[in-house]
Amino acid sequence: MPHVEPLLPVTLKGGIRYAPGVRAGDWIFATGHKATTDFTGGIAPEVVSAALPQWNASKLRREADRIFGNVSKVIAAGGGAMDRVVRVDQNYTSGRAVEAYHDARRAVMKDHIPPSTSTLTGGFLLRDQEIEVHMIGVAKNSSASPKHIRPGDQDVHYTSGYSLALEYGDFVFVAGRMADSFTFGEGIAVEARVPDRHLWKGLPIRLEAEFIVRKKIEPALQAAGSSLRDIVKCQVYLRDPDDFAPFTEVWSQFFPDGMPATSLIPTADPGFFLSDAHIEINTIALKSGGTMRKVAIEAGTTPAYRGFTEAVRAGDLLLISGLLAIDGSGLVESARIDPAQPWFGSSVEAQVDAMLDSAEKICRAAGTSLANVVRVQQYHTDLAGFYPAWQAWDRRLPDRHLPFSAVKVPFLPVPGCTVQLDLWIYAP
Repeated sequence: MPHVEPLLPVTLKGGIRYAPGVRAGDWIFATGHKATTDFTGGIAPEVVSAALPQWNASKLRREADRIFGNVSKVIAAGGGAMDRVVRVDQNYTSGRAVEAYHDARRAVMKDHIPPSTSTLTGGFLLRDQEIEVHMIGVAKNSSASPKHIRPGDQDVHYTSGYSLALEYGDFVFVAGRMADSFTFGEGIAVEARVPDRHLWKGLPIRLEAEFIVRKKIEPALQAAGSSLRDIVKCQVYLRDPDDFAPFTEVWSQFFPDGMPATSLIPTADPGFFLSDAHIEINTIALKSGGTMRKVAIEAGTTPAYRGFTEAVRAGDLLLISGLLAIDGSGLVESARIDPAQPWFGSSVEAQVDAMLDSAEKICRAAGTSLANVVRVQQYHTDLAGFYPAWQAWDRRLPDRHLPFSAVKVPFLPVPGCTVQLDLWIYAP
């Protein structure tokens, strides 16, 4: 039996069972939040306000306010509070959404804005949707409380105001970091740039990645009593298809004893608040010398990239690296469409089936179950593939309400792959 409790579950059109949140132990996960009414249907009519679109606040502010109203209900239903949120992630379809969203976030969260990651993406599941939000919180009756880490030498612009890192028990959450200069307004740091007018003298993705790890992530971890070797999960956002392989070369050098669970996620182009940035990385780590241990999980599945750790167990969380439906020959055979009979089968459905096979093997090796999934993030090159993907989930976990998000990405770095999964599992 699963050990997770769906919060405020609803059934959407097509029989899709959505859990706006789940409670698992002391954790509360709120995933895939949109400006809907009661978590169902399209974007709320009063958010769009088609007849009077400029009557009061902007559409984007109305959208952000509705999202925070929804996510606040989920956090409360799980026995939490907004001042016990430990991480927040945002996707937008354009940079113009961000200021309105930040205003709404400050209005609700006041001075408790936890580590945050914001990226641009190609689209969402609903018409008129421009923002999607995910949060992780902890229950009010949990034994530990969030503690903000704000190193004085690394300022955050007042409009966003998030903490660079946050401690919760033995966990350390680090905000999404880019290779921007420590002086606001200067753009990419000089050390992370190819010199002006040079065709070479460094590869941008390598320079930016090394700067982020050494100058941004490592100091934040140290301030929280952690280190690079204690990292258990990273989400790495990349805008350029040619940057994936060079990044993995850099990444492996920082983890000679084995990588953390890592997901490489494509963004739009541009994808970040700096239009010329190539990469952003967010991080979860354990405190050095704490009671929890980082355990790499090997289940014999094919990782999305050579040398990647399949998953890491950290306390009561199993953190799986980003999954693609591949083997040593590329896209798995079951997902390849026969051009002579192109409508016989669904490649997306077969891809998700293959990834869920891998996820189940990893869960068994870690002593837990796929039924304990607490966060499902799907990245589609075409959102028409969402419903076939749901069919695979429905067969695997019938009658379960799932905490899912689905966004559009411009590409995946394996020919034929059209969907990627990033899964978080409760492992009591």
